[in-house]
Amino acid sequence: MPVYTLHTFRPLLKKLVETPEYFTAVDLKIALNHLFSPECLAPEHIGAFLTALHIHRVERRPESLAIAASVLRERALKAIVVNGENDFVVDIVGTGGDGYNLFNVSTTAGVVAAGAGARVIKHGSKASTSSSGSADLLQALGCAFEPPPELSATPPEATPIPPIPFSFILAPHYHPSLAALASFRKNLPFRTMFNVLGPLINPAFPQGMVLGVAEPELGRRFAESLKEGGVMRGLVVCGYERLDEISCAGPTYAWELIDGQITEQTLTPDLFGLDSHPLVSVVGGNPVQNAETFRRVLNSGKNIPKDVKPVLDFILINASALLVVAGLASDYKEGVKLALESVVEGKAWQAFETFRKHSVS
Repeated sequence: MPVYTLHTFRPLLKKLVETPEYFTAVDLKIALNHLFSPECLAPEHIGAFLTALHIHRVERRPESLAIAASVLRERALKAIVVNGENDFVVDIVGTGGDGYNLFNVSTTAGVVAAGAGARVIKHGSKASTSSSGSADLLQALGCAFEPPPELSATPPEATPIPPIPFSFILAPHYHPSLAALASFRKNLPFRTMFNVLGPLINPAFPQGMVLGVAEPELGRRFAESLKEGGVMRGLVVCGYERLDEISCAGPTYAWELIDGQITEQTLTPDLFGLDSHPLVSVVGGNPVQNAETFRRVLNSGKNIPKDVKPVLDFILINASALLVVAGLASDYKEGVKLALESVVEGKAWQAFETFRKHSVS
């Protein structure tokens, strides 16, 4: 078992500061294990390390993102996906930080895709850069998140994820290592690599992902990180407005991962057979307000109110992409058809209700 001390950390910090071009993914892995070892480092060392990672852009390298994600997953509580060997598990999630405060489209799109037949295990948290995060929305809808067993063994104890269409993993419950860094990250005047790692550290290890980034410069890097992390099919997206979703307002940059190959493309609402809507028409509110919109959309059947039609199309676009990644739709228009059927026929609401009842049982 390696022993991590300030003495063994200093050379790594010196290398990162003075010769960042030679700071490797292996160096980062060792350094992160120092950071996550209780009482190993003083606050000034942690702050200096996170700052150097940021200034030298080491945190943006695909191999850095992949290795940091692997370290966090190793230290996370384990999730056993019941019947996972028979399912192609998918997730849809964004890195946050786009500043638009839109309706919780990823969470709702995940529920809609689950109603259309996908096995969705969403990894999310409470809001950090918006008024309503995925967990905030689900709690406002009556869902509960019981913490899994405490980290009491090495490797950590495992928690079963039930074989239901939609499940939700609350990130703080599964990643206690990040709690030790929370105060240091809050005191820094910039977003660290840990702010964008959430989509890469789902302990359910989904085989397919739709992942939104707020900076197009991160698109290919995240696609490569998904590839290195074992994702079989993925779609990394960034709206032209620097939106971490597939935009309903116009074009979206996209990086598609299939069988280890990454191709770049541009997505537009018309590729999905849908109209464009300005982002102002899909702005979200607080969790209670977003929960009411969620109920109205998923319980309206064929009588979708006109005022939520833009939100519905926004949901359908992103749910369609997830259904294509899941292998349930051959193209985006078929994905929209399946997603709309999920909404209109009440299958999306049924998938949500199954999760809600399970979460509070």
